[in-house]
Amino acid sequence: MMKQLVSAAALLAAASSSVYAQNTLPQTNDPYFRSAQSALQERLKLTPNTNRAKNVILFVGDGMGISTITAGRIYEGQKRGVDGESNILGMEKLPHAALSKTYTHDAQVADSAPTAVAMVTGVKTRNDIIGLNSEAEVGDCAGSKGKEVLSLAAMAERAGLATGVVSTARITHATPAAMYAHSANRDWEGDANMPPEAISAGCKDIAQQLVAWPYGDGFEVIFGGGRDRFLPESVNDPEDTDKKGSRKDSRNLVEEWQNRYSNSSAFVWNEEQFKKLDANTPHVLGLFERSHMRYEADRTKDNGGEPALAEMTVKAIDILNQDPDGYFLMVEGGRIDHSHHDGNAYRSLEDLVAFDNAVKAALEKVNLEDTLVIVTADHSHVFTIAGYPKRNNPILATVVEVDGKPKLGKDGKPYTTLGYANGPGAVKEGEPRPQPVDTTAPDYKQQSLVPLDSETHGGEDVAILAGGPWAHLFDGVVEQNYIYHVIDHATKLGERSGLRAAAQ
Repeated sequence: MMKQLVSAAALLAAASSSVYAQNTLPQTNDPYFRSAQSALQERLKLTPNTNRAKNVILFVGDGMGISTITAGRIYEGQKRGVDGESNILGMEKLPHAALSKTYTHDAQVADSAPTAVAMVTGVKTRNDIIGLNSEAEVGDCAGSKGKEVLSLAAMAERAGLATGVVSTARITHATPAAMYAHSANRDWEGDANMPPEAISAGCKDIAQQLVAWPYGDGFEVIFGGGRDRFLPESVNDPEDTDKKGSRKDSRNLVEEWQNRYSNSSAFVWNEEQFKKLDANTPHVLGLFERSHMRYEADRTKDNGGEPALAEMTVKAIDILNQDPDGYFLMVEGGRIDHSHHDGNAYRSLEDLVAFDNAVKAALEKVNLEDTLVIVTADHSHVFTIAGYPKRNNPILATVVEVDGKPKLGKDGKPYTTLGYANGPGAVKEGEPRPQPVDTTAPDYKQQSLVPLDSETHGGEDVAILAGGPWAHLFDGVVEQNYIYHVIDHATKLGERSGLRAAAQ
């Protein structure tokens, strides 16, 4: 018995000697191992950039939770015919990252209004509130007076910088509105959306506040949708000529905006006009749809033509770059969110790719030595990636496991990798779950658990990805309103605009 044990030990020692003959780990030549070693070496080369940020671009992917980024990464790679799982989006090449806690003053799960306010004013407020602190009550116009908070855009204008806001949603929608408006209700986008008592109490609709924005000389660039909030009921829309504006006060806010800047402005509403814009135009208002701009998947079907988000971003940078003092720009991919609400992953991922293309286009234009670029989301969605699909399984398809066999539910039917915890794709009560068919079709709605007309936001943390001056301050898990404070620190906007926080 002893001889057998000695013999076994000798064989093990011989095998070990063979494997570790060169005193190297056996996994050293494994491609995953080597890739991670390379990533570590690149990370070790990073040094904090403590330059003052001349320019800031804040990218907000509305509803772009972690699961949306992951699914979008796979989707974008598979569209290009490469390995989606190991694919890297443009935004993911930014060197610094953190997690952002998106709860609001009164809610575990946020809407887009208070989250945008947090990012651009430094305070958390209530759901449905724009540009007011947490003491304001939703819908209380009279009580909102004196509770206004100032945005980074207003501070930038006071400091002499150029400013811009770009969105694929209505430009009066929650995220862009946080840049300039103060409203006790995010829905007060036009006067037709306001209750008479709010108008009587002196509150202004969001579109009116944009046109009359009093800081500096106003925004140099405004690109988005939402024409009907700017045009009166008596005026035909320039694109949908059988439809009119929605304003009941007879005011044409487009004309008022143009008159404010006289000959130094341009108003555009279609792709042809957009392409002809001169970067030297001091003030540009582009409203490309009556309501929200088209989903990226449907953009080319628009009658008047719409620029892509990447094109609007590049044009905005070109115009804002004319100011030698620098600029502050917010860019929102607004419709990632809307398609999630509709339970339609295809259009959401298409808009995620368009948003990422805008980030990539910006990074090709700017210098991270003097430009702080931040990519984040306002909130997540109840969007899931589930099952055990094999590597390279089409992300919009049903689950096929690593053994090549379709994975079936207990009802004997396949299910999709992507799904929603609630929303319009739920099975009707008492009816069997339908067989998933044409799951990659643009109009397919993924199955959801709880039946709702509109899928809801999710409450988990979202990503912050950043590069440029002081981007290294995005580290760990932070409050969402911390984003404002990093931007202010990087730019010194508070000091430069003559505004300082009160002494502690």
